[in-house]
Amino acid sequence: MPVTLSYPGVYIEEVPSGVRTITGVATSITAFVGRAWRGQMNEPVAIFSYADYEREFGGLWRNSSMSYAVQQYFLNGGGQALIVRTVNAGGGGSTAAAAATLTLAAGHTIAAASPGTWGRNLRVSVDHTTSVPADVNLFNLTIFDDPASKADSAGRGGSGARETFRNVSMDVNSPRFVSKILLEQSKLVRVQTLGAARPTIQSNVAPAAASGSDGVLAGTVAATTAAAATEIIGTAATKTGIFALLKADLFNLLCIPPLVFARVTVAPAFERIDVDVPTNVWQAAGTFCTEERALLIIDAPRNWDVPTAASSITTFRGAVGSLKNGAIYFPRLRVIDPLRDNQLEDFAPCGVMAGIMARTDANRGVWKAPAGIEAGLGGALGLSINGLPGNLTDGENGQLNPLGINCLRNLPSIGHVAWGARTLEGADALASQWKYVPVRRVALFIEESLFRGTQWVVFEPNDEPLWAQIRLNVGAFMHSLFIDGAFQGSTPREAYFVKCSHETTTQTDIDNGIVNIEVGFAPLKPAEFVVIKIQQIVQQAQV
Repeated sequence: MPVTLSYPGVYIEEVPSGVRTITGVATSITAFVGRAWRGQMNEPVAIFSYADYEREFGGLWRNSSMSYAVQQYFLNGGGQALIVRTVNAGGGGSTAAAAATLTLAAGHTIAAASPGTWGRNLRVSVDHTTSVPADVNLFNLTIFDDPASKADSAGRGGSGARETFRNVSMDVNSPRFVSKILLEQSKLVRVQTLGAARPTIQSNVAPAAASGSDGVLAGTVAATTAAAATEIIGTAATKTGIFALLKADLFNLLCIPPLVFARVTVAPAFERIDVDVPTNVWQAAGTFCTEERALLIIDAPRNWDVPTAASSITTFRGAVGSLKNGAIYFPRLRVIDPLRDNQLEDFAPCGVMAGIMARTDANRGVWKAPAGIEAGLGGALGLSINGLPGNLTDGENGQLNPLGINCLRNLPSIGHVAWGARTLEGADALASQWKYVPVRRVALFIEESLFRGTQWVVFEPNDEPLWAQIRLNVGAFMHSLFIDGAFQGSTPREAYFVKCSHETTTQTDIDNGIVNIEVGFAPLKPAEFVVIKIQQIVQQAQV
């Protein structure tokens, strides 16, 4: 407000500039949804390294393809991830996942903090050496995740984590009430039932041998896959499965590694294969990513070879939807498996590709295609086509690329690289404006940044002063991208435009409380085909 003028002299008044800086959002926060050895369920847990994953979810587990995908993500340059652990709730021939329980004397039951056979490695001790020995409600509780027990179904020992809670109380009115303390502070256990009196002194109490279940599915592979798919999809109402990501502030990439591992006989050896993600999961995830302005990284079916991929992609696209927010990668990768004596195993490439996108974003920008000689597949020692080691030729790549299938290649003197950057709408026949992954990702980046950066506009007076501020702030954001090299064009006028005026917002719009902002940009598109023309020079005959 203007100052009150009361005496002759000079007055200073600060005038708002109207500048509200729009900050670009992150571009490569990757969400993973799948099974893990332990950890919170249906909660998006943020991690920043594979060491974080090991602490929260137990690291590599032979029944979790997600654990390998997360490891490959960070190996290839990933920086931040959101992990959603799902478990089987039963049905479809499955055994419901359950938490291991430990029964203490005096009618007390302690349960593992989350379902899984990992809880069979827990040991609980109780003593009464408290700060007030006369208080019969107080006791000390020690929980140990024993690495030597190896009691779970995978033959894995515990993490070695130890938690000690001193002076916990049986009194519900006490600030040290044991149920509340464990709920808020323990990562290992929860109180399931409380007896009438404090537990007696005990040492290294173990759960029953059959206590706890990973929800391993019994029955056919089809029943296994169907039940696991239900858990992955979840529901929006309960925010489970992929919809647990609604609890997160932002994610940009979504990976759903193969749901389960199956064991099959492949002559001459007994091999492990990962079971493909069903098309209904891809369809639900693709729709969700479109709503959340994220990109879905799709693993091609395991049994695809080049002819099968070429003949099946149209049907596959029809089943999952023609996803402008999805990209499919073929074939699978041969990677060392530390849990199987460092043998080469086949793995879906989604984690590797998410890591490459994160690395490319950091080094070059989201407008650079995550492909080419810089897009090396870290950790890959080979490629697997229909379960057999192999590689793609230029001709085979040329057959699949126009169909919107991104190929992974092994190029002489370069190594294993991503050699395609098209969306699932990237087939030449579809003629989509969202043909290329970087173009789509730049659009999503701009949309999300402007969505967050223009919240201040809501409820402002809808007239020219507001429109001028919008043009100023959105234009400044777009100009910063132009300077960074995100757009085509040698001048701002050629690269982008921002419109907000009576031309975009009519009086009827104003009466209805609407302000329309139009933003356009000229995207950079990758140079897929480099054509070099060679001509022989003919010398003129000397006369």
